[in-house]
Amino acid sequence: MTNEEIIEKTRKFLEEKFAAEGSGHDYWHMHRVWMLARRIAQYEQDVNMFNLELAALLHDIADWKFHNGDEDAGARAARKWLASIHVSEATITHVEDIVRNVSYKGAGIETNMASIEGKIVQDADRLDAMGAIGIARTFAYGGWKDRPMYDPAITPEQHNSFEAYKNNNGTTINHFYEKLLLLKDRMLTKTGTKMAEHRHKVLEQFLDEFYAEWDGKA
Repeated sequence: MTNEEIIEKTRKFLEEKFAAEGSGHDYWHMHRVWMLARRIAQYEQDVNMFNLELAALLHDIADWKFHNGDEDAGARAARKWLASIHVSEATITHVEDIVRNVSYKGAGIETNMASIEGKIVQDADRLDAMGAIGIARTFAYGGWKDRPMYDPAITPEQHNSFEAYKNNNGTTINHFYEKLLLLKDRMLTKTGTKMAEHRHKVLEQFLDEFYAEWDGKA
């Protein structure tokens, strides 16, 4: 198969596998991250587009949140799929590393990426957690987890370990302070940083309106 055929086969595989997913981590999340990664890559140097596109598509193939906190589930699943369609070991290893390290792990945890492809995919994934789409996904996931939408008595936490972040049982609104509002300053590419500025403002505007309505002032 050509590189283009491998990418399309992977896209179709994910579309079928995640078509009915309802937590905000569905096929269309993967598709948007793929599109965002391709857009960001236009402004970066020396990007291996084949590795980038596969990693963007496969970045959430087995998210730890849906696999009992298993941090390596995604990397294993990505390797299994790519090996099944006879992708080279070099590409598999590269994609596997990106998938393993892409996720946000808490306010106090750095998630450094060694490659430009990894930095782009991580930025694209974080952009999809911001703005209007990010808000929609946050409430979709909160509902899926049976989390309270908001409780003024439950304050946000700044998690200093991945274990603390994984075991968090806060409200959906708290997630804005525990993750979404922190992403703007953790982008790794110039294009991602610029795009994050607008999406960050959307988050802030939403919260202003939410609190005004919560207090009966709007």
